Amino acid sequence: MELRDFQESALETDQFASDDPNTRVIPLLGMAGEVGSLLSEYKKWLRDGKGHQLAVEHFEDELGDILWYLANTASKFDLNLNTIAERNIAKTRDRWPPAGSEPPYVLFDEDLDSTEQLPRRFQATFTDTVDDERNDVMALTINGDAAGDTLRDNAHGDDGYRFHDVFHLAHAAKLGWSPVLRGKLLTPHRKRKSLPEKDDVDDGGRAIVIDEAIVAYVWEYARRHTFLEHITTVDFPVLKTIKMLTTELEVHDRSAHQWEEAILAGYDAWRVIRERRGGTVRVDLIERTIEVVG
Repeated sequence: MELRDFQESALETDQFASDDPNTRVIPLLGMAGEVGSLLSEYKKWLRDGKGHQLAVEHFEDELGDILWYLANTASKFDLNLNTIAERNIAKTRDRWPPAGSEPPYVLFDEDLDSTEQLPRRFQATFTDTVDDERNDVMALTINGDAAGDTLRDNAHGDDGYRFHDVFHLAHAAKLGWSPVLRGKLLTPHRKRKSLPEKDDVDDGGRAIVIDEAIVAYVWEYARRHTFLEHITTVDFPVLKTIKMLTTELEVHDRSAHQWEEAILAGYDAWRVIRERRGGTVRVDLIERTIEVVG
């Protein structure tokens, strides 16, 4: 039976069919109650094991009731259960893609002249110094050229945020994207002047702000989670917010899974650089790698 057919059949047995919005709460409460019943059956199964002979039969019955209330909830809100299922699968595959299911990885500037491409392989060196006011200051070079301004933590304590450009490098390595790297850190800049709309939208000031905003947003999340040390997954709401922030940008085509790879790789490199108070990072956009090499 198709989900839509089940939804329509379930609606025929709805005892509270009405245009009254207050009836929407009935299937919601029913679904919550049935989930409670399912958990109760599972508790008995854990407690009694083989002694609870009807456990699987009860599970099936409770799941059927949950499905009915789910379908009825969808109907009450004029939603199509088939569409809900299709969108959920798409979202889940974006987050947890089965092996080999992701489309071929192509860099966004693949067909342009090298002067408008992000460099495919380069080294970036983070050098920590102290300024005249005894503040820690970080200077970045890329392939020996000064990259951007010197940075301080701009915090009440030494938290290592001055090394945050490594996250932009991780965006480049894992996503093939970083307006900050393309338009601020590289000398000369690699903005795509031959494509005026691309230069304005994907390489322009707004995109640069979004690149920085994502780094700052993830930083606050990471700071509350030991800067992602020993962590192998990023909470989905974080990835969902990033996808929302990049809706109008080319990088929106990258999956939530790829964003997770970029975040985790960036923090792996950042923790080493922070501990050493500097270091050299090798970035490879072809192999999609970023590693601290010195």
